[in-house]
Amino acid sequence: MFMKERNEIVDYCKLLRTRGLTKGTGGNISIFDRESGHMIISPSGIDYDIMTAEDVVVCNLQGEVIAGDKKPSSEFPMHAIFYQQRTDIDAIVHTHSMHATVLASLRWNLPAVSYLVAYAGKDVRCAEYASFGTSELATNAFEGMKGRQAVLLANHGLLAGANNIATAFAIAEEIEFCCEVYLKAKAVGEPVILDDNEMAHMAEKFKSYGQK
Repeated sequence: MFMKERNEIVDYCKLLRTRGLTKGTGGNISIFDRESGHMIISPSGIDYDIMTAEDVVVCNLQGEVIAGDKKPSSEFPMHAIFYQQRTDIDAIVHTHSMHATVLASLRWNLPAVSYLVAYAGKDVRCAEYASFGTSELATNAFEGMKGRQAVLLANHGLLAGANNIATAFAIAEEIEFCCEVYLKAKAVGEPVILDDNEMAHMAEKFKSYGQK
């Protein structure tokens, strides 16, 4: 069941490590099949180097396991809330990337330090803190990501969502880069922030960017 999606999640979980977006078993990834109402999500606490497609869990949005014998990610509630309440999001990538986590630990928002922030919105907010794996964290993340495609999780990491897994992963990677730029610029001086009009223009340009 959903072996294509389960293999995609394994591939992208491995990329979390190779692209420097997490350490150990940190982070999690999911894909939502809107037709069936099933979520395909990475398992809890399994090393990405040995994870197989069979380890990836298929469940409904109430947490009932449909396929797989592993426990789903502890952040299941944080994925489910987006699939329940946002029709534009069918894939989520949660990372523990270094610079996003540093920014989130400062409880800073990411402003428009680069036009690349427009992949997620005019800026990226930092959500209120809550313990991992809780419904409170899910609610905070959802509120922080309203009108955006990414949110910083206070003292925790980064969450990105899109209508497919490739785009969600690309957003997570670009926002991590922008967090690094912002932190390094702040270490030297005060970065110049792009205005809302320019960010809106960039968001429109990104809609036609790349190949069809």
